[in-house]
Amino acid sequence: MTASSTQAAPLPMRHLAYAVSAPLPLGPAGLPETRSTTTVEPGVTMTRIVRGAFDPSTPWVVELSIPSGRTSPDPDAPPRSVQDRGSADDLVRRLTASGFDARSEAVRQPAVADVPAGVIGYRVRTTSTFTSRADAAAYVTRLQAAGFAARTWYAGWDGASPAKGQWSINVLTIDPREFRGHLGASFGPDLVNRETTTAIGEYAHARAAVNGGFFVLDPKAGAPGDPAGVGVYGGLLESETVAGRPALVLDDRARQTRIARPVWKGTVQAGSSTLELDGINRVPGLIRNCGGDPGDQPTDHPVHDTTCTDPNELIAFTDAYGPSTPDGPGSEVVLDRNDRVVRVAAERGTTLQPGQRSVQATGNLTQIVSALRPGHIARLGLSLTEANGANLIRPGTTVVNGGPQLLRDGAAYITQGTDGMVHPTDPSFAYGWVLQRNPRTFAGADAAGRTLLVTVDGRQPDQLGLSVPEEARVAQALGMRDAMNLDGGGSTAMSLDGRLVTHPSDASGERPVGDAIVIR
Repeated sequence: MTASSTQAAPLPMRHLAYAVSAPLPLGPAGLPETRSTTTVEPGVTMTRIVRGAFDPSTPWVVELSIPSGRTSPDPDAPPRSVQDRGSADDLVRRLTASGFDARSEAVRQPAVADVPAGVIGYRVRTTSTFTSRADAAAYVTRLQAAGFAARTWYAGWDGASPAKGQWSINVLTIDPREFRGHLGASFGPDLVNRETTTAIGEYAHARAAVNGGFFVLDPKAGAPGDPAGVGVYGGLLESETVAGRPALVLDDRARQTRIARPVWKGTVQAGSSTLELDGINRVPGLIRNCGGDPGDQPTDHPVHDTTCTDPNELIAFTDAYGPSTPDGPGSEVVLDRNDRVVRVAAERGTTLQPGQRSVQATGNLTQIVSALRPGHIARLGLSLTEANGANLIRPGTTVVNGGPQLLRDGAAYITQGTDGMVHPTDPSFAYGWVLQRNPRTFAGADAAGRTLLVTVDGRQPDQLGLSVPEEARVAQALGMRDAMNLDGGGSTAMSLDGRLVTHPSDASGERPVGDAIVIR
């Protein structure tokens, strides 16, 4: 364990059994693997799989970074470390001239559903390796003193390597034939404030909870805690889609868990005019993960961990948003349960009473909203449908955002490009986010119709994590037919009866998140 690791609480074992099945496809053949299963409640089990063991021969290395001026408060944001061959070779020459031995290494992207195999760029590492992080950090200090940017890195986290080491995986399985509880998701008391997965589970009176979808973290990207993608909770649409991205659709009784790529539409009708909404329950002008409409800049396609902008937007708000709607220039109209205007403000920012909704306008749409008057009808229309037209805004339905998809009909189907996990001008993103090992959370269903919610610890020498291709292979090995990635990294967490059973990768412990999938 590293100094930043947090020890998980022991499992509340009610029933212990050891399952016999094919080993997980991780590391070389012959690694030891144990599985222990506990019954959480009728129809719900939690299986912990531990494969391999800490390998003291795996070294720490030092990897050079590319100064970029890019800053992010997100601790999961990968540094820029992949560049073209010529730049990498030039960096090696400069390191050598300064007395440091280094080499450039090709970074290879494996073929997935929508990205071909190939070399995406080159990383530069020193040829010296180290037995401890402290020794590697001392070498980084020497490099920095010479004017180079670098980081320490544990070689076991390289996703392309056939590493020895240890993996810890937790699997919640919900069998609809025996399950008598409720399966859904919660964002806690409101959308705009983050809580830990454990706290959200306690708020929802849940027996078990797993972190859910992507969310806003940086206040410059919107309201922290706001889902960065579609969200349906308790049958109510509270967040719009990132266009084209997959979503996890859950049934209250766990009868039909599936992966969908829903389409949303929102309108506000005022008099003879019908205007399209740009979003629901988010700060106007800021579109986290992009995937909005053609007016957004720089793109309306999904781009993960990127914030697109649009100065002219109409955003609807529900009373789930928070203590008050976002303030700022523009206009806002407040509607009662019957879509009747109760007040109009020349500035944005107000408190909504239970059952009230509002519409905010910015830029060239401001005057349209400010022209409304109390007593007018401004009818809101919200829809969220699957490709076959099935309605997803209905009682008992939950929809949680994520991506990329991992499996379709039992076969690997990684939609890395479609879902925005490729940044064309920055190969470092795919390198750090997709190809290297990280903590992961994923979910889906198996051929028997059971729902599986899976967390994988990582970013510790004794908890290696998974690359996205490895994640898909593990999903297959667990018998899943359809699966998708949810939020991971420092967000990965699972709790049982209010106790954390995963190992947080953040130095501060369990990370507050936007929402969580709950079993109650």
